[in-house]
Amino acid sequence: MAPRKRNLFDPQSDQPFRLSRSKIDLYLKCARCFYLDRRLGIAQPPGPPFSLNTAVDELLKREFDECRKAQKPHPLMTENGIDGVPFDHPDMDVWRDSLRRGITYLLPNIPLLITGGVDDVWVNPAGELYIVDYKATAKNGEVSLDADWQIGYKRQVEIYQWLFRKNNFKVSNTAYFVYCNGNKERSNFDARLDFSIKVLPYEGNTEWIESCLTQIFQLLTSSMIPAASETCAHCAYRARAAKVEVWDNESR
Repeated sequence: MAPRKRNLFDPQSDQPFRLSRSKIDLYLKCARCFYLDRRLGIAQPPGPPFSLNTAVDELLKREFDECRKAQKPHPLMTENGIDGVPFDHPDMDVWRDSLRRGITYLLPNIPLLITGGVDDVWVNPAGELYIVDYKATAKNGEVSLDADWQIGYKRQVEIYQWLFRKNNFKVSNTAYFVYCNGNKERSNFDARLDFSIKVLPYEGNTEWIESCLTQIFQLLTSSMIPAASETCAHCAYRARAAKVEVWDNESR
């Protein structure tokens, strides 16, 4: 498969380069994989589609949109003592469209257009926005935000908080995860999956974002491929495969 030709950073171009929230997270996980993807057009192999998660997202959005129209709190908000309602704004569908639109901000001194697609936004009586993200899983026990790998979830809502602030909205430091956990303990499937739902608050910190974006721009304008991350499974696979291929060729 040939390298991708579209959506590549061109150091000679004076046009803003569109950089999504997910690609910022890729950079933080592995600068080498990020560079190969955004500069050279060599992306990581795609993972399987999370169709069940998408279905849960769509159903939650429908529920919250009904409350948005009526400007009343969703029962989950009431049960968790959250004083507010789903935010009613004409750009809500634009903000949710992470692939083509989303909420965006063009950095003033760096030609990067930062984008992100939110699941939901709530607003309290003081006019502060709560960034909301839906998550779905199926695990034993209670869901939480305590696992090391969930740092990606936290960075996700922090970038959304930052984007909304840059678009002149008043944003609370508190974000919420609507976390749906599929019940695997039922004796029969009966073509139905039941979920327990928890609303987990998280206090975001966006101070890291702008320095991170500066580092990303410096990397994109560089001609040197970064070293492999010690924790990157993709880099480890490529390195091991390359050693075997060299050994195999030399042994013939």
